[in-house]
Amino acid sequence: MAHRRCLHSLTRHSPSLLSPNPSIQSFKTLTHLQTLTLSDPLPPPNPTRKSHHIFHSINPICHTDPSLCRHFSSRRRDNTDNDDEEEEEEDDGEEDEMEESSDGEDDENVSGSNCEAQRAYSVEEKEEEAAAIGYKVIGPLEPSDRPFKPYEPVFAVVQIGSHQFKVSNGDCIFTERLKFCEVNDKLILNKVLLLGSSSQTIIGRPTLPDAAVHAVVEEHALDAKVIIFKKKRRKNYRRTKGHRQELTKLRITDIQGIEKPENTAAGKPEKAVVKKPEKAAVKKPEKVAVAA
Repeated sequence: MAHRRCLHSLTRHSPSLLSPNPSIQSFKTLTHLQTLTLSDPLPPPNPTRKSHHIFHSINPICHTDPSLCRHFSSRRRDNTDNDDEEEEEEDDGEEDEMEESSDGEDDENVSGSNCEAQRAYSVEEKEEEAAAIGYKVIGPLEPSDRPFKPYEPVFAVVQIGSHQFKVSNGDCIFTERLKFCEVNDKLILNKVLLLGSSSQTIIGRPTLPDAAVHAVVEEHALDAKVIIFKKKRRKNYRRTKGHRQELTKLRITDIQGIEKPENTAAGKPEKAVVKKPEKAAVKKPEKVAVAA
């Protein structure tokens, strides 16, 4: 098979071999040198038939060194195979680099989230974030403090984060987890939208700057579990996930910024006695008997 391909390639390139090109002449000298190394001497060339001399001198080359004959047919295929292998290696290298870069980005994201979780806030940053949410941390509750007072007929509407609450003295509310505060810390809720009592009502535009609601952190807890279920029909896709929201329990201790009415004495007020008017007696006319 190799000889057939060699002959086919030689017949295809015969015009270039017969041309007066120096590269072809070097090729002819190479063939003559290799023919001299053969054991059997070849007959002298015939000057009249040049093409026969060329083919006759090249046939021993094909028999002695097949690698030269394969130069026209299989070397190019080997080069293409090598190029394909190099391209596959480059593609594999690019995929590995992409995977390493994605892994590096994931590692950077994880490290970034850890840095955010472990970030050390300064006092000013804590105050700014707490004020943006709507509260201010005063400090821990001391044993000598008596923050809880009897009920007062005053209410307020406060905003904590994105939620609004109507509160009174002694009420208990649950908000989303508040940062930078611990259990038994005293807070001041600054975003007061409305104050009201039995005698007056004060509405903020949008907040009341002189009003304040005092509270105490009682505990940090978790809300009831919520099940998140996702399904795509005919796709074999089902996902079930649970979530428990973190909450903070606050106890309202005082409301400031409005006049508080005095507490009335306990007990029901006496009702005034209302006398009903007496109906006047109406005398019926007597019947007079008439004698027949």
